Amino acid sequence: MGIFFVSDVPNQEFTLAGPSEKLDDAHWPARGDLAHIRLAGKVFVPHYAVPMAYAVERPAALLVAPRADAEVREEVPAGLPFAVLDIAGQWAWGQIGEDGHVGYLPLAALRRSES
Repeated sequence: MGIFFVSDVPNQEFTLAGPSEKLDDAHWPARGDLAHIRLAGKVFVPHYAVPMAYAVERPAALLVAPRADAEVREEVPAGLPFAVLDIAGQWAWGQIGEDGHVGYLPLAALRRSES
């Protein structure tokens, strides 16, 4: 399972004019090394990713860090879409739906979506 980076897409160019915007970590899918492709041109990071469609298969806590003892950002019920931007070990980092909270869910709580 891999991450799809913009650099893998030919003929795509993005430019930044001025400093990056300071974004709310809880609501904007951007971190120091990676951001959602829709933020290209707004934030400067080494990689931009196209989200992979997943769904929450069982209720889980959305965490601020990829570890079981991390602060809980939100309790996520089953059935919600989750846009996965990164998978590392047993954790997926992404966003609930198109504009929900951003954080880490256990990979075991997710399933790949068709859409």
